[in-house]
Amino acid sequence: MGSQKQVCGFILTWFLIIWCVCEAKVSLSSTNDNEEDKVNLSLYYESLCPYCASFIVNELVKVFKTDLISIVNLRLVPWGNTQISPNNTWICQHGIDECQLDVAEACAIRLWPSVETHFKFIYCIERLHLMNRHTEWQSCFGAAGFNPTALRNCYINGLGYQVSFFLLWILLFMN
Repeated sequence: MGSQKQVCGFILTWFLIIWCVCEAKVSLSSTNDNEEDKVNLSLYYESLCPYCASFIVNELVKVFKTDLISIVNLRLVPWGNTQISPNNTWICQHGIDECQLDVAEACAIRLWPSVETHFKFIYCIERLHLMNRHTEWQSCFGAAGFNPTALRNCYINGLGYQVSFFLLWILLFMN
C-alpha cells in the first residue's frame, strides 16, 4: 500500500506543478521578467527515490526545455524523507548512498546557485539512478561541465552536511 500512496503523491505533485505553471502563464505577460511576479515552486525530493528521479528526469526537465523556468522560481531541496536520530545520525529512506547523494546535490546547489546550472548536475545524477548507475555520480561533473574540486571539497570537508542540516532547520522554523 505504501507504493500506492507514493504514486498518488507523485501524481498530485505533478498536477500541482502544472496548475502553478498554468496560473503563472495566465497572470504574467511574456515581457515581465520581475522575480517577484514568478511562481515560487519548491521540490523536496530524495536523490535515490525512483519516483523522484523519474519526475526530475522525465517531467521537471520540461520546465527548462520549454522555457517555463522564465516564470518559475524553482528551488530544489534534496532532503525528502531524511530523518536525524537523537545521536545526529542521518537516516535516509533509501540508505546511506541516498544521504551521500543528497549532500552532493546540496553542495551543487550552494556552489552553483543558478537553478539552470545546478539542475544539470542534479538531472545527471537522477538519470544515472534510473539506469541503476548512481555510484557513477562523479561522472556528472563532466556532463555538466563543472570543475569538480569545489564540490568535492564541500562534500568531503563536511560543509555539505552543514548545508543540508541548516536547510532542515530553516524549513522547520519557516513552517
